[in-house]
Amino acid sequence: MSIRVYRNAAIHTGDGGTPLAQAMAVDGERLLAVGTEALVREAAGPGAELVDLEGAAVLPGFYDAHIHTAQYAQSLGAVDLRDVRSLDDALARVAAHAARLRPGAWLFGGRWNSNTWDPPAQPDRYALDSVCPELPVALPSVDGHTVWANSAALRLAGIDASTPDPVGGEIVRDATGHPTGILREAASYPLRELMVSPDLRDLLRVAQDELLALGLTSVHDIDGEDCRAAYLELREAGELRLRVHKAIPMNHLDAAIAEGRRTGQGDDWVRTGPVKIFSDGALGSHTCHMHTAFAGEPDNNGIAVTPYEDLVRLFSKAAGAGIAVATHAIGDRANHLVIDAYEVIGARAGLRHRIEHAQHLLPGDLSRMARLGVVASMQPVHCTSDIDLVDTLLTGHELASYAWRGMLNVGVALAFGSDAPVEHPNPFAALYAAVTRSRPDGTPAGGWQPEQRLSMGEAVTAHTLGAAYAAGEEDDKGVLSPGRLADFVVVDTDPYVESPEAVLRTKVMTTVVGGRIHRPNR
Repeated sequence: MSIRVYRNAAIHTGDGGTPLAQAMAVDGERLLAVGTEALVREAAGPGAELVDLEGAAVLPGFYDAHIHTAQYAQSLGAVDLRDVRSLDDALARVAAHAARLRPGAWLFGGRWNSNTWDPPAQPDRYALDSVCPELPVALPSVDGHTVWANSAALRLAGIDASTPDPVGGEIVRDATGHPTGILREAASYPLRELMVSPDLRDLLRVAQDELLALGLTSVHDIDGEDCRAAYLELREAGELRLRVHKAIPMNHLDAAIAEGRRTGQGDDWVRTGPVKIFSDGALGSHTCHMHTAFAGEPDNNGIAVTPYEDLVRLFSKAAGAGIAVATHAIGDRANHLVIDAYEVIGARAGLRHRIEHAQHLLPGDLSRMARLGVVASMQPVHCTSDIDLVDTLLTGHELASYAWRGMLNVGVALAFGSDAPVEHPNPFAALYAAVTRSRPDGTPAGGWQPEQRLSMGEAVTAHTLGAAYAAGEEDDKGVLSPGRLADFVVVDTDPYVESPEAVLRTKVMTTVVGGRIHRPNR
């Protein structure tokens, strides 16, 4: 590949020393020179190919610090219930999707949110049986922490009235003790093990094109071993275009240690990430672990999916083997216990432990995170999606909720992502949410808890360099400077100049990963 010079652009390098440049030279997969056009063309030499960007803005490639790419890939062709507003509408959409499936196929998808239905009541298996009496149906809720299943799916998973609740989960039952089809947290695991796509490699190939078109160049993938295998196959076949930092599922930790996996191992395309551990559930499922019960639910403090003693044991095992830990924690009690457990095991050289989501914390725990070097891996759109839920369920709680400003002020490292397919993986939606703390329609005016808003520069950094830092890759990604990977995005809207509303509507013109150009198909 010849040296290529990108010129006539507003290049936001992410480098505090040289924040804005006019040109970049790319040699192979890495940046050769960044700066003025004269400097860059001199470094590139007379034979370089010139690419005129016609004054467009350039940013470091976005890095999604928390995304389920296998689930996202599967969702592209699955039933989507996110925008339905009643049980009847949900069933009609499920029935229409089922009519297109072959006999014996599983019906996946979902992302339903009964909190927004009229009336807001949780559904049951009998409703699904009415439209899908034979096909097995398993539909995760919008937050992914509850699965709505029909009778056929429960039978295949071996779940009936005699099945006990697992540790960290609940099989919701009717008055006679029979499962209603609602499975919370660990109770849904047997179904999730059956929800495997045989064509995952093909699905991921399609999904990576969607993600590249959004300006994403790297991802922290949080899905399972089947996803890792599919990515390795894509890399072996020369078809991988997206860089992957691949998490290890908790149930595969022992096997990963036996295989000799360590966080950071791999190459510039696929590296081993942290082990993913669940501390609690989610707010939307009323299962995040809280010190104080949810408003209107005096007996419900959420679910401790992994008991504290097990957190300490698992953290110690992973860190001792050179594997970083990424722990899902949403409720204030869950976050407090996770921080306690990180403090017990102490720092290990080269490992950056994380809290995934870190949504609702006791105010005093922010400084504890900073002192321990725990990264906050957060998803800004969760904040604006959850405003009504927080105001309803957590009213009266003294919390630091989605406390991005508070975290930066005390020195907590922020890494932004999407949690797709829970939210859309568009990074510009994340920037808008982080800067405004308003929904896309502008409500609430001035933002929800506006004191926690970020500047646009801080938000971009969290979604680029911050995510790279969480993975220990900050020397290669997140900043456009000589010697680093040539991963960047060309956009039609300059986020440092235009309004947040304009940024929300940003279109990606070109995404470059390792010097290879990708242009969205529109």
